[in-house]
Order: sequence, then structure tokens, then C-alpha cells
Amino acid sequence: MTKKQKKALYQILIALAMVGVLGLLPELPMPVELALYCIPYLVVGWDVLRKALKGIKNRQPFDECFLMAVATVGAFALGDYVEGCAVIIFYQIGELFQSVAVGKSRQSISALMDIRPDYANVENEEGKLEQVDPDDVEVGTVILVQPGERVPIDGVIVEGASALNTAALTGESLPRDVKTGDEIISGCVNMTGLLKVRTTKEFGESTVSKILDLVENSSMKKARAENFITRFARVYTPAVCYGALALAFLPPVVLLMLGQPAQFGEWVYRALTFLVISCPCALVISLPLSFFGGIGGASACGILVKGSTYLEELARTGIVVFDKTGTLTQGSFKVVGVHPAGDFSPEQLVEAAALAESWSKHPISLSIKAEYGRDIDAARVTGVQELGGHGVTAQVDGKTVAAGNIRLMEKLGLQVPEVSEAGTIVHVAVEGVYAGYLLIADVVKPHSAAAIRALKKAGVRKTVMLTGDAEPVAKAVSAQLGLDEYHAGLLPGDKVDRIETLIAEKKPKENLAFVGDGINDAPVLSRADVGIAMGALGSDAAIEAADVVLMDDDPAKIALAMGIARRTLGIVYQNIVFALGVKAVCLLLGALGLASMWTAIFADVGVMIIAVLNATRALYTRDLAKQRQD
Repeated sequence: MTKKQKKALYQILIALAMVGVLGLLPELPMPVELALYCIPYLVVGWDVLRKALKGIKNRQPFDECFLMAVATVGAFALGDYVEGCAVIIFYQIGELFQSVAVGKSRQSISALMDIRPDYANVENEEGKLEQVDPDDVEVGTVILVQPGERVPIDGVIVEGASALNTAALTGESLPRDVKTGDEIISGCVNMTGLLKVRTTKEFGESTVSKILDLVENSSMKKARAENFITRFARVYTPAVCYGALALAFLPPVVLLMLGQPAQFGEWVYRALTFLVISCPCALVISLPLSFFGGIGGASACGILVKGSTYLEELARTGIVVFDKTGTLTQGSFKVVGVHPAGDFSPEQLVEAAALAESWSKHPISLSIKAEYGRDIDAARVTGVQELGGHGVTAQVDGKTVAAGNIRLMEKLGLQVPEVSEAGTIVHVAVEGVYAGYLLIADVVKPHSAAAIRALKKAGVRKTVMLTGDAEPVAKAVSAQLGLDEYHAGLLPGDKVDRIETLIAEKKPKENLAFVGDGINDAPVLSRADVGIAMGALGSDAAIEAADVVLMDDDPAKIALAMGIARRTLGIVYQNIVFALGVKAVCLLLGALGLASMWTAIFADVGVMIIAVLNATRALYTRDLAKQRQD
């Protein structure tokens, strides 16, 4: 507990003890009794009175402090000293409980997002390490990250190898191995070796700063439910104040006109009870806390939501549209089939193709060399010629090797088999003899199919893939993943047009989410109801363009994000219905004289505590994450 919370607790305990002692005393003269009960009341309630007076002074009186002040002072005026003290004491207990709950939530989120580095290690002119403020480190500076330290600024490793713990960023516990030449981002923890890193960004532009800024400012974008409660409270609080005033004076006036006793004390008591019951604390506190917990729980899983409004929109998603490359697939080519011909073995076919492609940096060539898996002796390869739109020819161990598409084989006068498999085909010929072909494709991510199934299970009505790839490739990926629909051969502008068509076809109150890599999909991410950038670790474009950012490559986290959003929204609606329902019943009972001040205390403080407890459930997402893994 903070010092302020401890002080409030001590004041509550002192006031409770004093009221308890006063209750044991024999009957005292009214002025003495009033003076004695004012002591515990002021001990615990002075802050409420001060805030109420300040609100009146600023011409903004209608808040919970004003309601409590009027109700408790009125109770004292009627001689109900114990009940007046009880109302203010239990109100402060509720406020303390709420403060502790919010503090716990903030601490949990701070611990989960504890990625802000305190310093960066820089060698001074004498060669000694010096700890400096990360804000003072210029781009291009070489910093040292020792084992156990957090990477302070984005950069490229210039010396060393290690394993990085990215759990605070991605929610995943599996370390990531890095070596010289690899890019690393701030916020990761260096687990083993010493790393020398050349910074590529200033601290303010690095990943850790962007993430922290995103999380800290997420509360600025309120959901519809939060905005509703804000508007509701502005109308509701003055309405119940005037209603209480009418309840206090209109019935007595009517009774007097009918020639009956006015019973002013009875009706004023009912009005004061009405005021206590009507206090909107439960809603005003629990709803923002629910969204805050949902955003914090999502960030613990490596899912960054830019505001509660996007969490609410995500919960209503019925159509999910995917980019293909880098989203559902790895985004890197791989040899998925080796088909030798004649007397050539698979090993000979791969070796010939890898050596012929050894000088090329094309992704297709890199995938063939990766399949070969051995160091290439450059001395074995001479006379390399790249033929634009065809392929490459080279002398390998004195033999002519050609590797390329069907047009290259036709140019050499060779017959090739018809291939129906989806992917890129690289045909190989050695000394004018057809040696076979390699099938190269962008490999589907391991969790993509499971992610699509999870979305269907979560109630997503339609899953769609948009890609610039050829029809056969798109058709094969769509069939493999079980997508409802796909569109191939699209340019970036075509994707926006297709999104517009899908938005026009969606059901009322149904949202469309687009999932992309966040670099070349920015226009589509912005146009969708919810833009989700996947695999955006360190991607500035993703963090800027998307509403939701997944900090790793796992597509299964889309369903997890939707699960968190829907549970958060469910908790919000539970609190709205519960709080308004209980208050409506108690207000009616209070107006009819069937509810005492103790009932009012439950309707205010009790409902608030229950609502806050329910709201804190949004912070805990372990069960949803476990379901995703299962």
C-alpha cells in the first residue's frame, strides 16, 4: 500500500473505533453527542467535504462527494449520527478498496511491461565502461550489453552471440538466438554472451519507447461503453439530486394540503437514503478499470491494443481478412520438393542448382543454397551468366549447368514434364541433359491452420485471404488452411478495393479486421474497422498504422486477442447490468421508505466493491492463453 492508502486505512480504523466506543456510552445530551460524533466523522470525512465544497466553488457540484456530503450532513441534521458516520466510513472503505485494486492492476501491468532500460553501457576514451542515459546515445554509437542486462536501444550486433529473452515484448518464454549481423530491438534481455551493438535509432524512436508510449496513452481512446457512462453520469447525477430534493419536499407539501401530518423528517430521511443509493461510483470506477485490465492483460501476451475503443471493436469482429506473405506464410522461400530426372540423384540435382546459383542474391537462389546446406567452393564455379527472365548458366566443375524457368529449358531445346504443383519451379540441365526440377514455395506458418480453426470457434463468420501471388499458389494455401475465400493477383490498391467490397457486405454491427505485416499493408490496415499488424517486432510502420499490434509471428494470437476483448466487454456489460439493476431496485425501495441507510450503504459501497472485483478479472489472461496452446 502507498503512504496515502495507509493514511486512509488508519483514519478509517480510528473512526470505526471511536464510533464503537461512542455506541457503548450512556445517553448523552444532544449537543455533547453531536460534538463527539463529529470527531470520527471529520477524521474520515473531511476530505469528502473539502472536495464537495471545491466542486460547488467551481460550479461543478454534482459528483459522488457532493452526494455523500449532503447525505451525511443531512443524517446529522436529523440526529442519525451513527448512520451518518457509517455512510462516510463505508464510502471511504470503498474508495480505499478501489484505490488498492487499481494500484494492483497498474503494478501488474508495470511488472509485465517492465522494459524501460535505465542506462546504456558506452566505452569512454579510456576504454572503460560508462553508464549513460539512453536518451543521450547518438545513432551509430557502439554500446555494450552484458549478460542479464536489457537491450536499451535498437541496433545491429557488431560482435558477439547470445540468447535473448523477449517475453516482455512477445509473451513467449522461448529465447531467441542472435549473432553478429543480426538486428535486435530494445526491451529484450541478454541472457548469455556479451554483445556489442551499433545503434540504428535514437532512444525516443526505438521499439521500447514506442511500446511504452502506446500502452501509456491507450486510455486516451475511450470505448463507446466508457463514453456512454461519462455522458450518463453527467445527466444522472443532477437528475437524482433534483429527484431527492423533490422527494424531500413534495410529499410533505401534498400531505399538508390534504390535511395530514407532513412528516418532514421521514421524507428527508428517504431523500438522503435515495442520494446515497444513487451514487454512480460503481460504474464510473469499474468500467475504465475493466478496459484497463483488458489492455494490460493483452500486453502481457505480446498483444498491444492502442485503446479501449479498439478492444471493443475487436470484440465485435465477424470477418477477418489476411494478407498472405509474412502473415499466414513465413515470407521466405524454401525448397519443398526435389524431383530428379534420368540418372541424376536428388543430391546431385540440388548440388548442381546450388553451385549454379551461388553468385545470386535472389530469394529463390538463397533458398536453393539453404537446401544444399554446405559451404560452396567458389573455385568450382566459373562463367556465370544471368539471363533476365530465364535463369542462370554457369560452368560447374567444367560442366555447363543451366538453372531457371521453362523458357530457359525451351531455349536449350529440352523437353520438361508438366508440373501441376503450386509454387516456383526451377528446372536444371547439366551438359544439355535435363536433370530434374526443384519446387520452391513460401511455407505456411506452423500455427496458421490452427489459428483459422480458433477464429471459427470464436465465432468469426468469414475468413478471407488477399494476396498478390498467382492463382495456383493462393488456391493451394487457402485449401491448406481452410479459408472461406481468397483473392489472388492483387496490387496494393486492389486490396483496398476488395476491403471496401467486404465492408459493404458485412452485417450490421459487425466489424472487419485486416491482418497484415504492417509494412506494405498500411493503407488496408487503416481502412479496416480494426487493423492488426502481425510479426511487428521493431516495425515502425506496423505500430503507426495498426490499431492492434501483435509483437511476434504467431497468427494464433489473433483469436487470443479476440478472446481477451470479448471477455473484457462481457465484464463491462456485467457491471453495467448489475450496478444499474441493484441501484434501480434500491432506489425504488428507498423512495417507498422500505430501505434504510444501511441498505443504501450496500447499494453504494457493496455494489462498487463487487463491480471492482469483477473488473479486475479482465487483467488475468492465463486461462485464455492456455486454451490457445491446447
